[in-house]
Amino acid sequence: MNFPNATSPEAPATRDRLGRPARDLRISVTDRCNLRCAYCMPEECFGSDYAFLTRADLLTFEEIARVARAAVSLGVRKIRVTGGEPLLRKDLPVLVGMLSAIPGVEDLALTTNGLLLPRLAAPLHAAGLDRVTVSLDSLDDATLARMSGRPIAAAEVLAGIGAARAAGFKTIKVNCVVQRGENEEQVLPLASYFRGTGVTIRFIEFMDTGTRNGWRLDTVVPSSELRDAIHARYPLVPVAPAIRGEVARRYRYADGQGEVGFITSVTQPFCGDCTRLRLAPDGSVYTCLFARHGHPLKPLLRAGAGERDIADWLRGVWRIRDDRYSEERTEETAGRDKVEMHHIGG
Repeated sequence: MNFPNATSPEAPATRDRLGRPARDLRISVTDRCNLRCAYCMPEECFGSDYAFLTRADLLTFEEIARVARAAVSLGVRKIRVTGGEPLLRKDLPVLVGMLSAIPGVEDLALTTNGLLLPRLAAPLHAAGLDRVTVSLDSLDDATLARMSGRPIAAAEVLAGIGAARAAGFKTIKVNCVVQRGENEEQVLPLASYFRGTGVTIRFIEFMDTGTRNGWRLDTVVPSSELRDAIHARYPLVPVAPAIRGEVARRYRYADGQGEVGFITSVTQPFCGDCTRLRLAPDGSVYTCLFARHGHPLKPLLRAGAGERDIADWLRGVWRIRDDRYSEERTEETAGRDKVEMHHIGG
């Protein structure tokens, strides 16, 4: 079923209580991951006895596509596939093909740790995936293994990035979560490595996602500190945001050797421009990365609801949204119950 374009007079953009439009849909396709990064899924909390979602718990590809079509009717134009590690979801290129075929989707991206990209980059690109973002927290193998909770080497992740380039992806980004005392010394090596390659690296402030990652304010390295360190080596020039809701503060190298970005959720929150709706693998919908609870959509899906009914349900959820957690964050609120990041993606 097709609905009017959400930007037409017949279907104005759906806005929340703070006037923010629904423009982005993040779809987590699995809560499983092949790494145990301490800032997301620490091994001591997500060990071999942890009860992940069963196959029956997961939304089917058809159900996910139905939600995506409904979300597009409300004004969503960008979709990002996440996890857990999304490449663990069997036959993921099939879902990508279904999402890329939805009229109105202008940008389809995926976030991954890159380990499975050598096998999947080409079929994902062929299915219609536009962009890839790969997580890499260090070029030093010992640091990377410690932070990822698994004995992996940087070369394995870099091989995934290389596979993405070989497959034809024109836009590839690298995300690095920076933690005080863990990997801040890797910022300059990473910036140097990707300078001039066409790959944009983004440094992310360590966030208090979920309740199990041991977050403390003194473990956050302010992005301004990282920016100044890079600027001292490679002069930077600010780049204006391309669109509303762009989370990274962008800078270009003055000598024309590409860009670097900083995601400042802790020191300079961007809640006021957040346009993200999140679909978890079990069919729950979240309106904030730091939400305490989700809204269960799966019962409606499994009852056979059509896309217009789903769109009405999503509209109702979005219109009561007033989340601005990062603007209100304190040491006390950081410890409250929140959904774990591996369940709804970053």
